[in-house]
Amino acid sequence: MRIYKTRSEAADACKHGKVIINNIECKPSRIVKTGEIITVRKLPVVYTYRVIDVTENRQPAKNVSQYAENLTPQEELDKLDAKSPAIFVHRDKGSGRPTKKERRTLDNLLNELNS
Repeated sequence: MRIYKTRSEAADACKHGKVIINNIECKPSRIVKTGEIITVRKLPVVYTYRVIDVTENRQPAKNVSQYAENLTPQEELDKLDAKSPAIFVHRDKGSGRPTKKERRTLDNLLNELNS
């Protein structure tokens, strides 16, 4: 379905449980059938597709819409445009790495911003 750029990327995603068909993790050799729902985790987005038709031959990318319907919610697609906040903490040159207490403070600050 051309969700991944190469077959090896797709196979690795299947092996690592990032491709789910009808709520079941699948193997790279799984045969896809018409009407199945495919969920793909490509961080930060979880894509969802419905198989409309199956073809035996490789097709050009422009024909993907004939074979798969994109069901990905808009909230997921909006994650692609979301920018993570950039936080810069000034440390004096030569002061070394943050202490354990300073690191906890930084982690708490980042957790508050991400919540």
